[in-house]
Amino acid sequence: MTFHVYDTTLRDGAQQEGMNLSVSDKLAIAPLLDELGVGFIEGGWPGAVPKDTDFFARAQKELTLRNAVLAAFGATRKVGLQASEDPQVLALLASQAPVITLVAKFDVRHVERALRTTPEENLAMITDTVSFLVAEGRRVVVDAEHFFDGYRFDPEYSRRAAVTAFEAGAEVVALCDTNGGMLPNWVGEIVADVRETVGEGPILGMHAHNDTGCAVANTLAAVDAGASHVQGTVNGYGERTGNADLITVVANLELKGGRTLLAGNGLAESSRLAHAISEITNISPYARQPYVGASAFAHKAGLHASAIKVDPDLYQHIDPTLVGNDMRMLISEMAGRASIELKGKELGFDLAGQGEVLTRVTTRVKEAEANGYTYDAADASFELLLTEEVRGERPQYFTVESWRTIVERTGHRGTVPVSEATVKLQAGGQRQVVTGEGNGPVNALDHALRLALATVYPEIAHFELIDFKVRILDQMHGTDAVTRVLIETTDGQRSWSTVGVGANLLEASWEALTDSAIYGLIHAGVDPR
Repeated sequence: MTFHVYDTTLRDGAQQEGMNLSVSDKLAIAPLLDELGVGFIEGGWPGAVPKDTDFFARAQKELTLRNAVLAAFGATRKVGLQASEDPQVLALLASQAPVITLVAKFDVRHVERALRTTPEENLAMITDTVSFLVAEGRRVVVDAEHFFDGYRFDPEYSRRAAVTAFEAGAEVVALCDTNGGMLPNWVGEIVADVRETVGEGPILGMHAHNDTGCAVANTLAAVDAGASHVQGTVNGYGERTGNADLITVVANLELKGGRTLLAGNGLAESSRLAHAISEITNISPYARQPYVGASAFAHKAGLHASAIKVDPDLYQHIDPTLVGNDMRMLISEMAGRASIELKGKELGFDLAGQGEVLTRVTTRVKEAEANGYTYDAADASFELLLTEEVRGERPQYFTVESWRTIVERTGHRGTVPVSEATVKLQAGGQRQVVTGEGNGPVNALDHALRLALATVYPEIAHFELIDFKVRILDQMHGTDAVTRVLIETTDGQRSWSTVGVGANLLEASWEALTDSAIYGLIHAGVDPR
């Protein structure tokens, strides 16, 4: 049986609140979707959205797709017009897209109240538009808008509309849970009934929204009931709570259901591709996203680690490499010796048989977390801790004499305050006394530290702080509460995270900043000077 994987990230996904894709963004995402191995990429609504008209025009010249074909999205003809005379239908042809996806009303209430026409005229609109586009050599997918809600209100009309679309020449009728309110058992029963109505030959599809949190489950239920065309978006993008996450759907069907859906080796690259698309959309990846999230195969409890040490499959539902992800061991107060040993191996430390070291590290981690530290998201700080316990000390790139910050506001109210930091340290046999300014005291400290080290370690010029998070611990203590800071730094090739804890923001930030500098120099292959 032919099975379709249809991506609508560039159209339906782009309706997500806060997402605004330019034509260039779409042209950059489309090859990534093609590399994933989907069969269809819905590019937008040419003729209705000028940006989408431009996308299809440029795609003809600039895109070379190996696995997917482009689909242009539009609507059936307007009430009272012929399809051959409707400007928006003609714009779909002008897009040169080989596939046209038509949204049509399948809920009689929407026909009468939104279109303000008769049920019979709506069926005629479906017939005229589909048959016209097929006669023009286009493959046609019909998105049955509000199908499930319409079916539950008037199943006979929704069935008639589906049969009408197929009789007019539609290749696929995708049943849409437009409001996202369905549950899997409802979807399964309805799709099974429609399958019986249209017979075994026609291709039924599923387009699910996630308003009940069931978009993926509803899609799988539809497939079990006879659908062989699935629609969704990468990372579950979409309006309101989003669409079905296409990678999760496909991974479940391929890895759990034994099907082969994607062209090439796309599933094994899905983690990389999902994150690459996140960069273009400028929406941070969701760490707990199934399969491709950073936390999807992260283990924290010591009990898990003990079992994973024997057999990783005992606490993982699949091999992470099948989706291009990897197992991670998180170090926390819940960690036991097995967690430390596995994490050490991940970081390049062979701790097998070093019971005394493992005990020291485990004890130190638990004591540190009791004082407010967390190593879940600060692998670099944990590696420095491990270095101290295994090798006796961390590399001594510099010795700090003192540091201080000043925030000064001059002039009238509303004047921007000036932040200044002074750092005194020894590096490379030289005493450095440096003052740096910045946008706030932490930024000033960061600049001063870099200036102080740059003459001895010019490699530090490549380091850039890219994320900064502050957490106030023991908030009941008010301004006397302990502060935890997590920072992320990059050298342009890789990134690392460090943690600092102190009685105030500056003290915690200084610890995280100095750890970051030391870790970065170690991994740049720089020896202390």
